[in-house]
Order: sequence, then structure tokens, then C-alpha cells
Amino acid sequence: MKQNKIAMIYDFDGTLTPKTMQEYTLLPKLGLNPKSFWDSINEESKRTGGETMMVFMRHLLDQAKEKNIKISKNEFFKMGKDIKYYQGVSEWFDNINKYVKKLSGNDIQIYHYIISAGHMEILDGVSIKKYIKKIFASEYFYNKNKHAVFPKIVVTDTTKTQYLFRINKGKEKLSESINTHMSEDKRPIPFDNMIYIGDGLTDVPSMALIKKEGGHSIAVYQKKLKEQVIICKELSQANRVDFIAEADYRKNSNLYKKTCLLLNYVVAKIQYDLELKKSK
Repeated sequence: MKQNKIAMIYDFDGTLTPKTMQEYTLLPKLGLNPKSFWDSINEESKRTGGETMMVFMRHLLDQAKEKNIKISKNEFFKMGKDIKYYQGVSEWFDNINKYVKKLSGNDIQIYHYIISAGHMEILDGVSIKKYIKKIFASEYFYNKNKHAVFPKIVVTDTTKTQYLFRINKGKEKLSESINTHMSEDKRPIPFDNMIYIGDGLTDVPSMALIKKEGGHSIAVYQKKLKEQVIICKELSQANRVDFIAEADYRKNSNLYKKTCLLLNYVVAKIQYDLELKKSK
């Protein structure tokens, strides 16, 4: 197999956006204070031993029911337009695609993916979706009236790694098993052709897997949030990431330069491997 594809993989909340998607969408709609809401989620999760994302998704439905607000799939979709991004995100994907094309012509393809614990239904309506090959995220089950009734798919810190293997093996449909053995040379996107961008501790399992398998990762932070800067520095010191950078996606930002540096390396490696195969 011609392994000439690169995957750029992004977390969403805090990585592409300054706040969680719920703080732009569901929480205002339900009249909930973000800090109080997240504190109650964490408290219940610790008290009951429940999985945080499962508690979170159920809690939103409980709050909606209490306020007699029925949330439909279409309403979720429309909320996507309310998401606010970091500077440069809207142009980022085009800029990165053009950079890879400049490096390799049409010999190497680059794809963008999002793996998020947030709502698939909201992500389906975001403005940047047209640039994304595939989104993996949490979802609700809907009744016959198309109202959300319970969590159907829950993406957590650790289950995110499943989707990395899906990208790696080209098994992007959830109905496809990733447990069958597939030799490394048959995998469409090797791990060392991946670059993961995330914002902190929730991304550690994904960053660790990609780094262990020869891929690359960047931790991003908001400059004004000192705790986030400290976490990113700790990730760098622990060799979880290649680089850390402020979450500024504008062309010629530090993040753009660091990403281009990694792309130079990945593209050169792919070109080398392809030439090596030709000579055999």
C-alpha cells in the first residue's frame, strides 16, 4: 500500500475554541452557570464513581427536562453556528493544505480529523466542518419525536485512542471492527504520519499513544491561563508532546511554524520511504 497520507487530528474544546462548546450553546439555553454546572458534574462523578462524560450528558438532559425544554437534533445542529474559535482557525486548514501541497505537489494527501468528547450533533453544524474528513464525538439517542433521551456514544479521554486506530487502519465507520490484525504496511495512515493537537491532560492517552508509535503531538494553551501553561510545560518535560505553543492559528504564529516544522519532517519521511520502495 502507498502510505502517502498525513492525518492532522484535533481535540475540540480548548484546542480550537477558548471555551467548551456547551458554554457557547447548551448552558446559555438552559440558563446554567458554567462553573456551577461543571462543579456539580465533578462532584457527582467523584461521589458515585460514575464516568464523568456519562454524568455530564445525563445531567444536561436532566436540566432540560426540569426546565421543560426538549432538545432536538436540529436544535443542536443550529447551535454549531454559535461556536467561537481561536484566532486563525477559520483559515488554518486551507493554509496547512496549501503548505503540504507546496512541499509535495500532489504526491502526499493531508486529512483533518476531530476527536471530541463533546456533542457530535453540535459539531455537525460548525463552520469548519467542510474542512474535516471525519468527526468522532459523543452522541445522544433520539426518540420518535427526534428529541434526545439518553447517551448513545460517549467519548472519553481513554476511548479517544480507539478512533486513532480507526484512522490508522482506515476503519472509520463505527460498525467496522478494528480488532482484526492488520499488518503495518497495509494501514492507510501509519501512526508516524499523524500529528495530534490538544490542550491538556484529557489528551494525554492520545498523545502518549501517537508518540509511542512514532507520531507527533503539540499541546496548545491560552497565554492568560497560567495553569494551562504549566500543564503544557509539564507535558513537554514528560516527553508527551514534541512542542507546546499558544493557541494562535494564524499564519506565521508559533503554532503554525511548529506545525510546519513537523510537516517538513513527516513529508520528507514519506518521500524517503516511497523512493526506497521504488528502488527495491
